[in-house]
Amino acid sequence: MHNMTVQIPKASGYQFPAEWHPHRATWLSWPHKEASWPGKLEAVFAPYSQFIKEVSAGEHVCINVRDAAMEAFATDHLANAGVNLSAVTFYHHPTDDAWCRDHGPAFLINPNADIPKIIVDWDYNAWGNKYPPYEQDDVIPTLVGKALDVPVYHPGIVMEGGSVDFNGEGTILTSTACLLNKNRNPHLNQQQIEAFLYAYYGVSQILWLGDGIVGDDTDGHIDDMTRFVNADTVVTVVEENRSDENYPILQENLQLLKKMRLIDGKQLQIIELPMPKPMVYEGQRLPASYANFYIANAAVIVPTYRDDRNDQKALDILAACFPGRKVLGIDSTDIIWGLGSWHCLSQQEPDVK
Repeated sequence: MHNMTVQIPKASGYQFPAEWHPHRATWLSWPHKEASWPGKLEAVFAPYSQFIKEVSAGEHVCINVRDAAMEAFATDHLANAGVNLSAVTFYHHPTDDAWCRDHGPAFLINPNADIPKIIVDWDYNAWGNKYPPYEQDDVIPTLVGKALDVPVYHPGIVMEGGSVDFNGEGTILTSTACLLNKNRNPHLNQQQIEAFLYAYYGVSQILWLGDGIVGDDTDGHIDDMTRFVNADTVVTVVEENRSDENYPILQENLQLLKKMRLIDGKQLQIIELPMPKPMVYEGQRLPASYANFYIANAAVIVPTYRDDRNDQKALDILAACFPGRKVLGIDSTDIIWGLGSWHCLSQQEPDVK
């Protein structure tokens, strides 16, 4: 159990801000694991570097790499993509894989505290021990805390950043399929897990959706389904083809969203996003979704899938949700073979004034 003498973040006024809160930086872990992109690892570096170029236009980018050799390799790719390298800092923090949303630091802030920013280091077991080894990924938040000289809290339970989405005003969206899965915290029930989320994310309300999309090896991360775009509005993906496996799952989630109320009793405003055409590679259905966008300072970066009918439709819907920001698509056809996209790969570090 965690040491009760440690003041838990919520009690000290810390909270995890919404993703649209201004960022100091975005954290990434450079992709290097062949088994995550079998036969395609080389193909991900160009779109990944393009992502970094767009993000670094408005904030710093911090990249975990194994060593000087990986840093040099990454620097070459970034330079070729025209990235302003003065906006990038490399940290020699070896990782097992690239999914920084899930293994990276969770930053909480309290502008009025003596120490305005802290890190929560949840336990990490590669989505229920599916892809060992993961010991290096599990310690990344603590290494980042040391590098930044920021205090690190250890709740002692498994939790992934992609399984939660925040409205910045006390509400979390998550899914039972992931957080209540027996491969995460089998010793805890829903109420006990909620208590950890309240305490270590500084929130007061948890809204639960059901199952995730087909092909999602995380057991249903929220960031492939439903995302806040402001304090009382979500976008949620729906499948229009009734014979698609995702159709009933996403309809059920839509019905759950319609019944939800926020802390102030308000109904959620719900904006529907299309799903891209089914992406199948080597016989495997991939978890392609437009909900896996990342909200950076300079832009909202949306995964696109060479889908003439739906890519532009999704970009237009999201552009209307973020009137003050540039909304742009980056091709994720190769990236999604790793079973995730831009949101799964990135973790924001909020600015604190």
